[in-house]
Amino acid sequence: MTVLQKSLAEFLGTFWLVFGGCGSAVISAAFPEVGIGLLGVSLAFGLTVVTMAYAIGHISGCHLNPAVTIGLWMGGRFPAQEIPVYIIAQVAGATIAAAALYLVASGNADYSLAVNGLASNGVSEHSPGGFAIGSGIAIEILLTFFFLMIILGATDGRAPEGFAPLAIGLGLTLIHLISIPVTNTSVNPARSTGPALIEGGIALTQLWIFWLAPIVGAILAGIVYKIMGGSGQEIVGTEN
Repeated sequence: MTVLQKSLAEFLGTFWLVFGGCGSAVISAAFPEVGIGLLGVSLAFGLTVVTMAYAIGHISGCHLNPAVTIGLWMGGRFPAQEIPVYIIAQVAGATIAAAALYLVASGNADYSLAVNGLASNGVSEHSPGGFAIGSGIAIEILLTFFFLMIILGATDGRAPEGFAPLAIGLGLTLIHLISIPVTNTSVNPARSTGPALIEGGIALTQLWIFWLAPIVGAILAGIVYKIMGGSGQEIVGTEN
């Protein structure tokens, strides 16, 4: 596959992740009568990854996440020269998805960007549960670390074939079940960037947290997996 083909796949995949995942959260929070709750939003994020993994995993690896791209590089699975192109495509897809979500949500008179937002990530006063910045940074590092461990393990050449998308999607579902109350769950700088750019304000001010913490967690996972004897085989299946 050419770099253009892979970047287009990453753009579309990340669009689907943000539109599907954040879209479920926005509709659930803004319109309780059709809300799907914490479990529904968590499943929505997991399902976006599973569906895109089968759709584009064979084209780009279905990273959909700058932290995943960097973590795979650190784990010896991805070439450094393609990192910038992937990240640009992922952030662009997330931003266009957030804009599209705002366009749809604003079609309802009860929706307000200032009040309802776009499922942006945050800590302290912007945390759904009022968790402090230290808690937010810690959980984002920890959960991204384990997310990358799941990805690196499930896509290892020695792992059972064909199950990587399910393992990774279910892993992302679990991550959301744990951390939505803390940070609204990022573990993905692109997912955080799209809504923050549209919302502005505190979401944009706190965006640095959701680049720094996931990348740190991903790098640590890449290092640890190699120490554990992880395979350096090229990724062939997936992930977020």
